[in-house]
This record gives sequence, structure tokens and C-alpha cells, in this order.
Amino acid sequence: MPVDVLKELMDHRLVHTTMGYYRVGDERRREAVDRVTALQFDRHGNRVWRTAKSLLDSEHVRRAIGEVATPYGVCREPTNVAAGGHACPLRFRCLGCEHFSTDVSYLPDLQAHLADLLSSRERLMSAFEADDWARSQAMPSEEEIRRIRRLIERVRIDLDDLTPEERAQIEQAVTVVRRSRTVLLGMPRVRQPLPDVRPTRTPT
Repeated sequence: MPVDVLKELMDHRLVHTTMGYYRVGDERRREAVDRVTALQFDRHGNRVWRTAKSLLDSEHVRRAIGEVATPYGVCREPTNVAAGGHACPLRFRCLGCEHFSTDVSYLPDLQAHLADLLSSRERLMSAFEADDWARSQAMPSEEEIRRIRRLIERVRIDLDDLTPEERAQIEQAVTVVRRSRTVLLGMPRVRQPLPDVRPTRTPT
């Protein structure tokens, strides 16, 4: 049942409390995926699915094992999928890869990524001590910024074309899809090795 109905039945004042008891069933998750997939886009902002249609069982299985989540979409590049998302040949420049796609449920993540790119660009353009080659490699490209802006705009345009009822259904489906994601999103981090503080043993 919808979480707001569950909130009333459990006599909770805050929906946040109810969410602790809330679980998304397989049937509801499948329905949400079907609805969200109707607003799926490739890296250029083109609609991947032109009409809303139910996914076959094999398609749901493929979605589960044939792709891996990125911070703002999914990747279907085989070696990266096999490595659980930690072997991207393009070093996570998803917007330049034909194996990347996204959907309306990732809109908040796309917007956050754009804000991060713009913030990084501002920091690197300010007084920041670094060699030119390091600065140029770290600098977000104008093409990447342009593409993500266009992608966000395309998602927004398609949302604006929906009727209020359709938009409400999409928003509910997005909530279900985002809640049911069980993978850890985010770029893999390269950590500095920890110092070895164990005392050195001398041979006896």
C-alpha cells in the first residue's frame, strides 16, 4: 500500500518513522521500473523508449545482471559490469560512452553532478597551485558540462509534457525505484595506503 496510507494506519506523526517499516514488494518494484523506463534517455538526451510498455521477464533479469549503477545512470559496458562498476575504461566519463543511459529517477543525481562539475571548475580556475597538465586533466570539459545540461533539460521537458496525473504516477514510481536501489552509488575511491605501525621483528 502507499506509504502515506501506511502512515495513517500505524498512527505515525512523521512519514520518516513509517519509512523504517516500509518495504517495497517485487510487484510494486516491477511496476515502478516499467513506468520509469518509459522516461529513459541515452547520453545525448534521446528517449530510449518512445512509448510506455511493460518489460518482459527477461528484460527485468537483464536489468538486474546486465548493467551496473553509476552515480547518475546505468552502465552496460561488459567489463565494467563484470567488475561491479569498478573497471570503467573511460575512467567514469559516462556522458561520453555509448554504454551509458539514465532515466527520470536519476534527475536529482544529474543535477547534483552538474553542480559538482561547476563547483570543481570554479575552484580550479581560482588561485590554485598545480601544474598545468594536472589542472587541465582535472578540469571538467565544456563538452561534458554542455551534455549534462542538455540531458537534464530533456528530462525536464518530457516531465513537463506529462499530465498532472501522469506526473504524479512518475513521481511515485521514482520514489519506489530510488528506495529499492540496493547498490552503493558513487565513484570508486583510491585510498592512500595506511602506514604499517607494527614493530619490525628481528630474526632470533
